[in-house]
Amino acid sequence: MKFNLAIKRIIFLFAALCIWEIIYSLNVYSAIVFPSPVTVFVALYEGLISGDFVIALGASFKHLIIGMTFAILFGTIIGVILGKSKQADETAGMYLIALQSIPSIVWVPLSIMLFGFTEFSVIFVVVLGGTFVVAINVRSAVQNVPPQLIRAARTMGINGFQLFYRVEIPASIPYFMTALRLAWAFSWRALMAGELLSNGPGLGYSLSYAQDYARMDQVIGIIIIIGMIGAIVDHLLFTKLEKTVMQRWGLLK
Repeated sequence: MKFNLAIKRIIFLFAALCIWEIIYSLNVYSAIVFPSPVTVFVALYEGLISGDFVIALGASFKHLIIGMTFAILFGTIIGVILGKSKQADETAGMYLIALQSIPSIVWVPLSIMLFGFTEFSVIFVVVLGGTFVVAINVRSAVQNVPPQLIRAARTMGINGFQLFYRVEIPASIPYFMTALRLAWAFSWRALMAGELLSNGPGLGYSLSYAQDYARMDQVIGIIIIIGMIGAIVDHLLFTKLEKTVMQRWGLLK
Protein backbone atom coordinates (compact mmCIF):
# COMPACT_ATOMS: atom_id res chain seq x y z
CA MET A 1 0.00 0.00 0.00
CA LYS A 2 2.73 2.47 0.98
CA PHE A 3 4.77 1.39 -2.07
CA ASN A 4 1.83 2.14 -4.39
CA LEU A 5 1.35 5.53 -2.74
CA ALA A 6 5.05 6.35 -3.25
CA ILE A 7 4.80 5.37 -6.93
CA LYS A 8 1.76 7.63 -7.41
CA ARG A 9 3.58 10.56 -5.81
CA ILE A 10 6.67 10.02 -7.97
CA ILE A 11 4.52 9.87 -11.11
CA PHE A 12 2.74 13.06 -10.11
CA LEU A 13 6.05 14.83 -9.46
CA PHE A 14 7.45 13.66 -12.79
CA ALA A 15 4.32 14.89 -14.60
CA ALA A 16 4.60 18.29 -12.88
CA LEU A 17 8.26 18.61 -13.95
CA CYS A 18 7.32 17.68 -17.53
CA ILE A 19 4.62 20.36 -17.61
CA TRP A 20 7.12 22.85 -16.19
CA GLU A 21 9.65 21.96 -18.90
CA ILE A 22 7.01 22.20 -21.65
CA ILE A 23 5.95 25.68 -20.52
CA TYR A 24 9.61 26.72 -20.45
CA SER A 25 10.22 25.30 -23.94
CA LEU A 26 7.26 27.24 -25.36
CA ASN A 27 9.02 30.50 -24.41
CA VAL A 28 5.85 31.90 -22.91
CA TYR A 29 8.02 33.79 -20.42
CA SER A 30 11.61 34.94 -20.51
CA ALA A 31 14.16 32.43 -19.25
CA ILE A 32 15.15 34.98 -16.58
CA VAL A 33 11.60 35.18 -15.27
CA PHE A 34 10.71 31.50 -15.74
CA PRO A 35 13.83 29.29 -15.64
CA SER A 36 13.85 25.63 -16.59
CA PRO A 37 13.79 22.85 -13.99
CA VAL A 38 17.40 22.00 -14.82
CA THR A 39 18.52 25.58 -14.15
CA VAL A 40 16.69 25.62 -10.84
CA PHE A 41 18.18 22.31 -9.69
CA VAL A 42 21.65 23.49 -10.70
CA ALA A 43 21.13 26.62 -8.57
CA LEU A 44 19.98 24.40 -5.71
CA TYR A 45 23.04 22.20 -6.06
CA GLU A 46 25.39 25.19 -6.16
CA GLY A 47 23.74 26.77 -3.12
CA LEU A 48 24.00 23.56 -1.14
CA ILE A 49 27.58 22.83 -2.18
CA SER A 50 28.74 26.37 -1.40
CA GLY A 51 27.04 26.18 1.99
CA ASP A 52 24.97 29.35 1.45
CA PHE A 53 21.63 27.55 1.71
CA VAL A 54 22.84 25.44 4.62
CA ILE A 55 23.88 28.54 6.59
CA ALA A 56 20.56 30.23 5.77
CA LEU A 57 18.65 27.13 6.81
CA GLY A 58 20.54 26.91 10.11
CA ALA A 59 19.77 30.56 10.87
CA SER A 60 16.09 30.04 10.03
CA PHE A 61 15.81 27.05 12.33
CA LYS A 62 17.47 29.05 15.10
CA HIS A 63 14.84 31.78 14.75
CA LEU A 64 12.10 29.19 14.49
CA ILE A 65 13.06 27.17 17.56
CA ILE A 66 13.37 30.26 19.77
CA GLY A 67 10.17 31.85 18.47
CA MET A 68 8.13 28.65 18.50
CA THR A 69 9.23 27.86 22.06
CA PHE A 70 7.95 31.19 23.31
CA ALA A 71 4.80 30.88 21.17
CA ILE A 72 3.97 27.51 22.73
CA LEU A 73 4.72 28.82 26.24
CA PHE A 74 2.68 32.02 25.90
CA GLY A 75 -0.09 30.32 23.94
CA THR A 76 -0.44 27.57 26.53
CA ILE A 77 -0.62 30.05 29.41
CA ILE A 78 -3.21 32.20 27.62
CA GLY A 79 -5.22 29.15 26.58
CA VAL A 80 -5.32 27.70 30.10
CA ILE A 81 -6.38 31.04 31.59
CA LEU A 82 -9.18 31.46 29.04
CA GLY A 83 -10.21 27.84 29.35
CA LYS A 84 -10.44 27.91 33.15
CA SER A 85 -11.81 31.42 33.64
CA LYS A 86 -15.25 32.15 32.22
CA GLN A 87 -14.84 35.88 32.80
CA ALA A 88 -11.50 35.98 30.99
CA ASP A 89 -12.93 33.97 28.10
CA GLU A 90 -15.97 36.21 27.77
CA THR A 91 -13.82 39.35 27.67
CA ALA A 92 -10.45 38.64 26.10
CA GLY A 93 -11.38 35.32 24.48
CA MET A 94 -13.43 36.89 21.72
CA TYR A 95 -10.37 38.72 20.39
CA LEU A 96 -8.30 35.55 19.92
CA ILE A 97 -9.87 34.71 16.57
CA ALA A 98 -9.30 38.28 15.37
CA LEU A 99 -5.62 38.17 16.36
CA GLN A 100 -5.11 34.69 14.93
CA SER A 101 -6.64 35.71 11.59
CA ILE A 102 -4.13 38.53 11.08
CA PRO A 103 -1.55 37.44 8.45
CA SER A 104 1.97 37.19 9.86
CA ILE A 105 3.40 39.66 7.38
CA VAL A 106 1.13 42.36 8.85
CA TRP A 107 3.18 42.18 12.06
CA VAL A 108 6.46 42.82 10.21
CA PRO A 109 6.21 46.68 10.03
CA LEU A 110 5.36 46.81 13.74
CA SER A 111 8.24 44.50 14.56
CA ILE A 112 10.70 46.61 12.55
CA MET A 113 9.48 49.79 14.22
CA LEU A 114 9.94 48.24 17.68
CA PHE A 115 13.18 46.31 17.22
CA GLY A 116 14.68 47.47 13.91
CA PHE A 117 16.21 45.10 11.34
CA THR A 118 17.42 42.63 13.93
CA GLU A 119 17.08 38.93 14.61
CA PHE A 120 14.81 39.75 17.54
CA SER A 121 12.30 41.35 15.17
CA VAL A 122 12.13 38.09 13.20
CA ILE A 123 11.62 36.08 16.41
CA PHE A 124 8.93 38.54 17.50
CA VAL A 125 6.97 37.87 14.29
CA VAL A 126 7.33 34.11 14.80
CA VAL A 127 6.06 34.38 18.38
CA LEU A 128 3.00 36.34 17.28
CA GLY A 129 2.43 33.95 14.39
CA GLY A 130 2.23 30.90 16.65
CA THR A 131 0.94 32.15 20.00
CA PHE A 132 -2.69 32.75 19.12
CA VAL A 133 -3.30 29.47 17.30
CA VAL A 134 -1.84 27.59 20.28
CA ALA A 135 -3.99 29.61 22.69
CA ILE A 136 -7.16 28.83 20.72
CA ASN A 137 -6.49 25.10 20.69
CA VAL A 138 -5.42 24.92 24.35
CA ARG A 139 -8.52 26.84 25.39
CA SER A 140 -10.70 24.42 23.42
CA ALA A 141 -8.84 21.47 24.91
CA VAL A 142 -9.43 22.64 28.48
CA GLN A 143 -13.07 23.48 27.85
CA ASN A 144 -13.80 20.17 26.12
CA VAL A 145 -12.55 17.85 28.87
CA PRO A 146 -15.35 15.24 29.24
CA PRO A 147 -17.46 16.29 32.24
CA GLN A 148 -17.90 12.68 33.34
CA LEU A 149 -14.14 12.50 33.99
CA ILE A 150 -14.31 15.58 36.20
CA ARG A 151 -17.34 14.28 38.08
CA ALA A 152 -15.70 10.89 38.60
CA ALA A 153 -12.52 12.54 39.92
CA ARG A 154 -14.49 14.74 42.33
CA THR A 155 -16.37 11.77 43.73
CA MET A 156 -12.92 10.36 44.61
CA GLY A 157 -11.98 13.55 46.44
CA ILE A 158 -9.81 15.10 43.71
CA ASN A 159 -10.29 18.86 43.48
CA GLY A 160 -8.45 22.11 42.75
CA PHE A 161 -4.99 21.97 41.24
CA GLN A 162 -4.83 18.20 41.69
CA LEU A 163 -7.92 17.87 39.47
CA PHE A 164 -6.30 20.06 36.83
CA TYR A 165 -2.98 18.22 36.99
CA ARG A 166 -4.24 14.63 37.19
CA VAL A 167 -7.38 14.80 35.02
CA GLU A 168 -7.66 17.86 32.82
CA ILE A 169 -4.07 17.95 31.55
CA PRO A 170 -3.97 14.25 30.51
CA ALA A 171 -7.40 14.59 28.85
CA SER A 172 -6.19 17.67 26.93
CA ILE A 173 -2.96 16.19 25.57
CA PRO A 174 -4.40 14.93 22.22
CA TYR A 175 -5.68 18.42 21.47
CA PHE A 176 -2.39 19.92 22.62
CA MET A 177 -0.62 17.78 19.98
CA THR A 178 -2.86 19.38 17.37
CA ALA A 179 -1.88 22.77 18.80
CA LEU A 180 1.81 21.89 18.39
CA ARG A 181 1.28 20.88 14.77
CA LEU A 182 -0.55 24.11 14.00
CA ALA A 183 2.10 26.10 15.90
CA TRP A 184 4.74 24.61 13.61
CA ALA A 185 2.78 25.47 10.45
CA PHE A 186 1.93 29.03 11.50
CA SER A 187 5.39 29.71 12.95
CA TRP A 188 7.14 28.46 9.81
CA ARG A 189 5.08 30.79 7.62
CA ALA A 190 5.57 33.67 10.05
CA LEU A 191 9.32 33.04 9.97
CA MET A 192 9.47 33.42 6.21
CA ALA A 193 7.44 36.63 6.39
CA GLY A 194 9.74 38.07 9.06
CA GLU A 195 12.97 37.10 7.30
CA LEU A 196 11.90 38.61 3.98
CA LEU A 197 12.49 42.09 5.39
CA SER A 198 15.39 41.28 7.70
CA ASN A 199 19.07 42.04 7.24
CA GLY A 200 20.33 38.82 8.81
CA PRO A 201 20.86 35.31 7.50
CA GLY A 202 17.90 33.05 6.83
CA LEU A 203 15.95 31.48 3.98
CA GLY A 204 13.59 34.45 3.79
CA TYR A 205 16.49 36.89 3.52
CA SER A 206 18.17 34.69 0.89
CA LEU A 207 14.91 34.70 -1.07
CA SER A 208 14.71 38.50 -0.95
CA TYR A 209 18.39 38.81 -1.89
CA ALA A 210 17.94 36.52 -4.91
CA GLN A 211 14.93 38.53 -6.02
CA ASP A 212 16.86 41.80 -5.85
CA TYR A 213 19.48 40.38 -8.23
CA ALA A 214 16.89 38.79 -10.55
CA ARG A 215 18.10 35.26 -9.77
CA MET A 216 14.79 33.52 -10.35
CA ASP A 217 16.49 30.14 -10.41
CA GLN A 218 17.57 30.71 -6.81
CA VAL A 219 14.17 32.18 -5.89
CA ILE A 220 12.33 29.10 -7.11
CA GLY A 221 14.98 26.84 -5.57
CA ILE A 222 14.54 28.46 -2.14
CA ILE A 223 10.75 28.25 -2.48
CA ILE A 224 11.16 24.51 -3.14
CA ILE A 225 13.37 24.16 -0.03
CA ILE A 226 10.84 26.04 2.12
CA GLY A 227 7.95 23.92 0.88
CA MET A 228 9.83 20.62 1.22
CA ILE A 229 10.97 21.36 4.77
CA GLY A 230 7.47 22.38 5.80
CA ALA A 231 5.96 19.19 4.34
CA ILE A 232 8.70 16.84 5.61
CA VAL A 233 8.71 18.13 9.19
CA ASP A 234 4.92 18.11 9.35
CA HIS A 235 4.63 14.59 7.88
CA LEU A 236 7.55 12.89 9.62
CA LEU A 237 7.31 14.57 13.01
CA PHE A 238 4.12 16.36 13.96
CA THR A 239 1.59 14.27 12.02
CA LYS A 240 3.05 11.01 13.33
CA LEU A 241 3.30 12.39 16.86
CA GLU A 242 -0.30 13.57 16.75
CA LYS A 243 -1.49 10.23 15.35
CA THR A 244 0.46 8.25 17.96
CA VAL A 245 -1.05 10.24 20.82
CA MET A 246 -4.55 9.99 19.34
CA GLN A 247 -4.21 6.22 19.07
CA ARG A 248 -2.88 5.90 22.61
CA TRP A 249 -5.79 7.94 23.94
CA GLY A 250 -8.24 5.75 21.99
CA LEU A 251 -9.35 8.49 19.61
CA LEU A 252 -8.15 6.62 16.51
CA LYS A 253 -8.27 2.98 15.56
